[in-house]
Amino acid sequence: MVDKVVATPAALAFIEMLKAKYGPNMIFHQSGGCCDNSAANLYMEGEVMVFNDVKLGELGGIPFYISASQYEYWKRTQIIIDVVEGGHGGTFSIEASEGKAFMADSRLFTDEEWAQLVAAEPALAD
Repeated sequence: MVDKVVATPAALAFIEMLKAKYGPNMIFHQSGGCCDNSAANLYMEGEVMVFNDVKLGELGGIPFYISASQYEYWKRTQIIIDVVEGGHGGTFSIEASEGKAFMADSRLFTDEEWAQLVAAEPALAD
């Protein structure tokens, strides 16, 4: 079955470097905007509350959550996480101090992929 969130090889390598430096107890969270923007931010567990959020999957063993309100906009897309040099990640995101930023891209699920997701999780149906 298709994954709801994936990462590029560069992002996965960067995640491994961050895990080696900070440990594995981190979470990704893509919020609905405001103070922490609408980017995929990486936090140490416990630094952000995960409440009424949707877990899309894992990237390099790190859970990836999205706010329920954002999920409504993104649910028919696969989120693709990449990393860019010289970026400015979210103010509180771990990678900001490394001079890099996680960047979210997306693609629409095909009709076949969407049908598989709906069949596996009936709550996704419109």
